[in-house]
Amino acid sequence: MSLAHAQHGRAALHLAHAASLAPSPHNSQPWFFAEEGHDHGFEIHADRGRRLALTDPGGRETVIACGAALFNARIAVRDLGFRPAVDLLPETGNPAYLARVAFAAHAPATYDEALMAGAMAHRHTHRGPFGADRVGEELLDDLREHARAEGADLQVVDGADQLDQLADLVRTAEDVHRADRGHTAEIAGCVGPAGVPAEACLYHPDCVLLAGRDYLGLVRQFAVPPQKWVSRTGTVVVLTTPYDTRADWLRAGQALQRVLLYAAAHGVRAAFHTQPLEVPAVRAEVRTRIAFGRFPQLVLRLGHTNQTWATPRRGPAETLLRSDLPVR
Repeated sequence: MSLAHAQHGRAALHLAHAASLAPSPHNSQPWFFAEEGHDHGFEIHADRGRRLALTDPGGRETVIACGAALFNARIAVRDLGFRPAVDLLPETGNPAYLARVAFAAHAPATYDEALMAGAMAHRHTHRGPFGADRVGEELLDDLREHARAEGADLQVVDGADQLDQLADLVRTAEDVHRADRGHTAEIAGCVGPAGVPAEACLYHPDCVLLAGRDYLGLVRQFAVPPQKWVSRTGTVVVLTTPYDTRADWLRAGQALQRVLLYAAAHGVRAAFHTQPLEVPAVRAEVRTRIAFGRFPQLVLRLGHTNQTWATPRRGPAETLLRSDLPVR
C-alpha cells in the first residue's frame, strides 16, 4: 500500500516524525502509526514483525518503546498548542493497538514541555564511559518527579553494596546472552546503516561498572577491556512500576521518555543496561534485591558526554498509514 505524504494531514506527519524519534531495543523501531483522517486522531501500534524475538520474547520492551513513542506524540501535540487526549489500549481484542492520541482543548505548552520538545531530535543513547562530572542532585530530584508524573518511580542506585549487587546481576544476564549464539547473532544483526551505528559500539562492553552489549564481538578479541573506567560509570537508576501489565509497560515507556528528554535538555544522556530484565530469574532478583518489590522496567546510566551518534529513523513514508486502509 502507498504511504505517500499526500494521504496525510500535516499534524499527523508532525506526530509521526516526533514519535519515530523514541528509543527502542537496539533501534528496532517496533511500531507503526495510523491517522484517522483529517487529523482527528493518531494511533500507535506495535509492529510484531520488528520485535526482536530472542531479546524481547514477551514483547515487554516493544510496548515500552511504543510508550516512549506515545510520549513524543503527546509532546508534539503540546508543541502544536493543544492538550492531548490519550486512550490507552483502546481495543481489548487488539493488543497491538496500544494507544490513540487526539487533540483536545487549545493550551500553550509549558516551559518544561517546550524544553522537552526541543530536546527530542537531540536525545541519543550513549554507549561507553561518561565524563567525570556527576549528575546534580537537583536534576535527579526533577527526574524523579517527572517519572512519578507518569505513574513510575525512578530509583537512584547509589549505595556501594546495591551498586555491586546490580552490577553482578547485569553481568550474570549479559553472560547468559553472550553464551547464546542465537542471541549474539540477533544483537550483531542490529548493527548497521538502519540500526545501531557501528561507531557507537567501539568501546569495550566491559569498560565501566555495568556490563554492556557486545554488538561487535569485541570480547572474543579482548577478554579483558584494554582500559576500565569505573569512576566514569555515571549515575545508575532503575525505572520501576507497581504492577507489570501492558498498561504499566506503556506508562514505563512514557516515564522513560519524559525522563530522557528532560535529562537531554539539561545536557545529560543515558545508557541502557536492560539485560537483567530480559532473563526472568535475574529480573526477579533485581525486583527483590534492588527495586524493593516493585517491577523493574529499565536500568540506565546517566551522565555527561560530548560524544553523540545519531541513529537512523524510519520516516512517516514508512511508518504512517490511514486507519481506514487495511492494517498490515
